[in-house]
Amino acid sequence: MFEKTSSLIAGLLFGFGMVLSGMVDPEKVIGFLDVTGQWDISLLFVMGGALAVFMPSYFLLIKPRNQPIATPSFSLSTIKKVDASLISGAAIFGTGWGILGICPGPALASITTGDVSIVVFIASMFIGFGIVNYVRSYRLFNPAPQ
Repeated sequence: MFEKTSSLIAGLLFGFGMVLSGMVDPEKVIGFLDVTGQWDISLLFVMGGALAVFMPSYFLLIKPRNQPIATPSFSLSTIKKVDASLISGAAIFGTGWGILGICPGPALASITTGDVSIVVFIASMFIGFGIVNYVRSYRLFNPAPQ
């Protein structure tokens, strides 16, 4: 129960911070990514503020621990290889973020604004998840070993 409650509180706090800081505003994000034009540096301060809070907490509370607080063990990925699937997914993600100025995390946080374009973006994102799962089911990205 503690794990679910703490996750809910952390998610709500994260979403509130995203909306309050303006990180859910695509124009602000595109302005931040436009380093050769009218660069909007304000999101750099948001990220710097987040790091200023997180880093001391990480080094004092998280890193020294041998096991997590809410579960018996850490859940770390065993996948260590960089493959075509990872690179193509990262490229598609980065392209979409750069073109639209919408990242999935802030998009979910900004759904509270009622903006129809955000709802369309989230629906498209889930359709994309479905397409990738469909394609992977035919092993186009992960062929069976010979």
